Amino acid sequence: MTARLGAIHRYPVKSTRGESPSSAVVEPWGLRDDRRWALVDRDGRAVTARTHQTLLLVSARCTATGITASAAGRDDLTVPFPTGPVEPVRHFRKTMMTVPAGRSADTWFTELLDEPVRLMYQADPRTRPVDPEFGRPDDRVSLADGYPLLLASTSSLAALNAWIATGPYAAEGPMDMRRFRPNLVVDGAPAWAEDDWRRIRIGAAEFRVVKGCNRCVLTTVDPDTAARGREPLVTLAQHRQWDRSVWFASNLIPDNPGVRLTVGDELTVLESAARRRPVDAADQDN
Repeated sequence: MTARLGAIHRYPVKSTRGESPSSAVVEPWGLRDDRRWALVDRDGRAVTARTHQTLLLVSARCTATGITASAAGRDDLTVPFPTGPVEPVRHFRKTMMTVPAGRSADTWFTELLDEPVRLMYQADPRTRPVDPEFGRPDDRVSLADGYPLLLASTSSLAALNAWIATGPYAAEGPMDMRRFRPNLVVDGAPAWAEDDWRRIRIGAAEFRVVKGCNRCVLTTVDPDTAARGREPLVTLAQHRQWDRSVWFASNLIPDNPGVRLTVGDELTVLESAARRRPVDAADQDN
């Protein structure tokens, strides 16, 4: 079977529900309109669904002039692109420069979370470099955790779900791909083949596959209810654990930004090389 792009997802506001357009333009720092907005607390630290699971129940969609956010039982919030002086936001001990979205947006999200927060916009993503260990000096990223895009495979998810089905928390499965919040979902590739990809082309867009994605507690939160469980981390720890982390999906950096991706585009592996393979947790050194 030929591997193809099966779905595209973008998340206008960090940690909220995403959109699934049929096509999207690749920019140097990620998909256009992906993760350019984020919430911060009173100390300027990023607020995410790792600690505020309610954000996963908020829908955010792009408009020509900004974004619109929706949540059950609340009036929609429409926010225009803000202008003004930038302010620093801290996330994972790194600084991101952003512009305040304004009082009405702050009030809407503060009431939703029952905690003082502010909505911020990354007006200039050229200011935030990726981790130099895995990127080049001119690589940039939006307000995503670390890299411009995340790619996941439906075959790898099927393999993970098969493992979960035989484990102690089988009732929590199967996992939905939304748990992993990828930008690009690939159909037709062998399970875990993405571990060894180094460079790929999807349609006319070329990417470096710079590293796997180590997964956090956010994957244990049901995207429909915001309830927290144990999976998929328990099963990933048994089958996909190395370097003291568990792994699912792969981080991408675009090499020829400006190209439009469309669902159905063919994926071609341009370069591959065996990476360190996952090992069972029982084989780890304690």
